[in-house]
Amino acid sequence: MGKQGKNSKSSINEGAIRLNKYIANSGMCSRRDADMHIAIGSVSVNGKVVTEMGYKVKLDDEVRFDGARINPEKKAYVLLNKPKGFATTTSESKGRTVMDLVANATTSRIKPIGRLGRNSTGLLLFTNDEVVVKRFTNSNKGVERLFHVELDKNLNFEDYKKIKEGFKIKGKLISVEEISYIDGATKKEVGIKIKNTGNTILRTIFEALKYEIVRLDCVSIGHLTKKDLPRGHWKHLTLQELNTLKMM
Repeated sequence: MGKQGKNSKSSINEGAIRLNKYIANSGMCSRRDADMHIAIGSVSVNGKVVTEMGYKVKLDDEVRFDGARINPEKKAYVLLNKPKGFATTTSESKGRTVMDLVANATTSRIKPIGRLGRNSTGLLLFTNDEVVVKRFTNSNKGVERLFHVELDKNLNFEDYKKIKEGFKIKGKLISVEEISYIDGATKKEVGIKIKNTGNTILRTIFEALKYEIVRLDCVSIGHLTKKDLPRGHWKHLTLQELNTLKMM
């Protein structure tokens, strides 16, 4: 009976680590300093402030340090050139997903930043670094993404000007960073820069103007491009690429 109780207790704590170690592993501060921050109520676990020394947490608990979520895993930054037919989701019930394509990239629990539709292609960045994620979701200082858009018909100049200058859809001003016709291509093809993490703004714009998007390809994310990255392949960001991304 005693043995069974011991096993059940160890299974409860399986994979759990001390909160101060979790904080230290995340790179926020030393274990000793972590104890001090815990004592003064700067740390919360799953929405509740924890001040107990020796408190244990699991890797999938939500731990916040001064309000910001932290992660004890090694930071990872993976760039994928997404092919068609893969959903941008971490849910396993959605068939083939982008997570299948980066499954062997790292043991850290990375997630895609933003979305590309199942039939959209191009660059998609994955990370477990909340600081980098916030860089993308800041609408004023967000990271620009360049899309190559192919439409079902030529984009007339009047509509081109509307998109360039920004226009209202259902009372809300919709604007992009830049738009240009693609050199050497028909007027069906345009390059558009946006800062939004998704691409629904592009569908919203063209649906409002009565165009259908035939092909959507994310050509660049900030300074990151598809150079030497074939469709369906991924790579880890170099330190220089990461630093440039963080400074943008």
